Amino acid sequence: MDNKQGKEAGAGIKFQSAMAEKQTKKKNKIVGNEKNVEGEAGGEAATENLEFPELGPFETITGQRMPSAFFKFHFKNVEYSSGRHKTFLCYSVEKQGKECERSEGYVEDEHAGTHAEKAFFTDIFTECDGSLRYSIIWYVSSSPCTVCAAKIAEYLSKCPNVELTIFMARLFMWEEAEIHQGLRQLQAAGCRLRIMKGPEYNYCWNTYVDNEGEAFTPWEDLQDSCTFYEEKLHDILQHA
Repeated sequence: MDNKQGKEAGAGIKFQSAMAEKQTKKKNKIVGNEKNVEGEAGGEAATENLEFPELGPFETITGQRMPSAFFKFHFKNVEYSSGRHKTFLCYSVEKQGKECERSEGYVEDEHAGTHAEKAFFTDIFTECDGSLRYSIIWYVSSSPCTVCAAKIAEYLSKCPNVELTIFMARLFMWEEAEIHQGLRQLQAAGCRLRIMKGPEYNYCWNTYVDNEGEAFTPWEDLQDSCTFYEEKLHDILQHA
């Protein structure tokens, strides 16, 4: 091997070593952050100060079961969602024809990329047979933004054989008039809008979370927050 080949080989080894070290650090950082969320003792301050992994290219992630730390943090129904820069959408699709087919999973987004609601229709529910009926249920960490609400409403209007129910952990920017309009638009298109309560949290925990056999433990103010958001949603939908 001449000097030039030796230098190139050495550079290649250094590059591979640096990349491996970078990936290891990133993985350790993610695991460490998950443990911090798992160790939350009911106080919101512990989660608001978390440093989540640096975000690379914004992407949509799909899967069957999410880490329990992500569910506990992102689906917590706090009034103001500090540090929650993702939307998680758990879905159940039931296709009703000669035989009933059912599929389940979840979609995770980054707010600066494709939103989870849009990703569901582009990556998951990609074909809609007009001769069949579909019953779809979403459990989302946050209600749809105005743009997503309009697109969902348009889709439902074009596909009357699709029934959609959305259970929401929190209402996104619930004080804004344009958000109110989007939620009313969804309701007018036939979408059922509900706030997640204890039974929905328990169902999601057992269906969409890698819980390692651990039972779901409600946080102290879960029910109070459910009531708060139910009242807000009722007011929004009733006062057009």
